[in-house]
Amino acid sequence: MAAEPARVIHSSLVRATHWINVFAMVCMVGSGWRIYNASPFLPFTFPAKLTLGDWLGGALAIHFAAMWLLAGNFAVYAVWSWRSGHFRRRFLPVRAHDVGADIVRAVTFRLPHANGNYNAVQKLLYLLAMAGVAGAIVSGVTLWKPVQFRPLEFAMGGYDTVRRVHFAAMSGIVLFALIHVAMVAVVPSTLRPMLTGGAPTRRGG
Repeated sequence: MAAEPARVIHSSLVRATHWINVFAMVCMVGSGWRIYNASPFLPFTFPAKLTLGDWLGGALAIHFAAMWLLAGNFAVYAVWSWRSGHFRRRFLPVRAHDVGADIVRAVTFRLPHANGNYNAVQKLLYLLAMAGVAGAIVSGVTLWKPVQFRPLEFAMGGYDTVRRVHFAAMSGIVLFALIHVAMVAVVPSTLRPMLTGGAPTRRGG
């Protein structure tokens, strides 16, 4: 069996922004949990070993640095994805009927998978993850500069509500990441294209 040239599944820009996103989100979530622990609004805190920053000032420094990295990376991906048609090809359309049918296939272990071709459930999850990142950025900037972004703070129901929106966005991103990692564990062949861009096909020879 001889290997044919790899079919490109993920472009270099998609791979770069994906891994930058991973790094930025790990920094933001870890430091964000440390910031939350300093003033929790729910009846729990996160284990210190899972947080970053050692102290509140250190966590804030990491959080703000990672915020700029995440926002810039997200902007690059969003603009490129929209202008190149990548967004339309990979994530649209998403129909409720298709999502329901794919959920049934998934729970009965009959859901097909092909690298680079997302099923309706994957499309929905990716779109929700993008919305979560956008929501985390907007709510985070509002928390950072509540006076300068007073209209956004007012629209979201005040500072305390913005904190909850930010926490909810973060929680959604973490949930997506857990599902994403679980899916990769179930179908490990999906990891190679995100590292190399594609996977070689085989032919007789």
